[in-house]
Amino acid sequence: MTTTLESKPAAQAGASAATAAPTGARFDIYASVHKGLRMFMADTLTRVGRLDLDDATELGATLGQLDELLASCRSHLGHENEFIHTAIEAHQPGASLRIAGEHEDHLSAIAALVGDTAALKARPTAAALHRLYRHLAVFVAENFAHMDIEETAHNAALWAAYSDAELAGIEGSLLASIEPAEMAIWLRWMVPAMSPAERAGMLGGMAQQMPPEAMRWVLDIVQPHLDQQAWTKLARALDLPPAPGLMTA
Repeated sequence: MTTTLESKPAAQAGASAATAAPTGARFDIYASVHKGLRMFMADTLTRVGRLDLDDATELGATLGQLDELLASCRSHLGHENEFIHTAIEAHQPGASLRIAGEHEDHLSAIAALVGDTAALKARPTAAALHRLYRHLAVFVAENFAHMDIEETAHNAALWAAYSDAELAGIEGSLLASIEPAEMAIWLRWMVPAMSPAERAGMLGGMAQQMPPEAMRWVLDIVQPHLDQQAWTKLARALDLPPAPGLMTA
């Protein structure tokens, strides 16, 4: 991650993103971040699976992305525990216990994966790589199933207790608590994982509320990870130049 980070644009990005509810009948607090997390996990698992141990540059970059994924997963669990589970428990005590327990299991799995990664870095053998790959694959599979429960059972509990405006407020508080470097990572994965309509809706809402320098910070993060077709569609929706590198103040 080479983006220059400033705390003010990052905080504004977090606060503004809360105003752009994902498409659907109700505000889905999980939808966008889970799309990004699924893409982050799938891409990292694929990179680990095809890793060339004889290429030191590729080894460093791949394990660096894995380190970033595991740190993001650990932080994501904390965000959900603090903001979303607290909101659920306030109206439906016990409704988040199953997922909270799985979060503890995931923290243990993350710690084990950190150990597998360290072992591979210390001794990059095919056996160590395969062990890491298998364990990461199980972790990803369990998280995919876990996220589906959150998007169904947890959303049902949230929708029964809160209005869309209240849910947007909870999400806004969560996003505002995220530090700039972490916000950059989430934007990098969330925005490319969205459909064109979702991407335009979220970034369009942000553009209406953020000053130009903060919006440039966001677009500078996401643009390198969108192909030409995706960027052209987004640029059209936001009334920006369609060609990369032509953004103005």
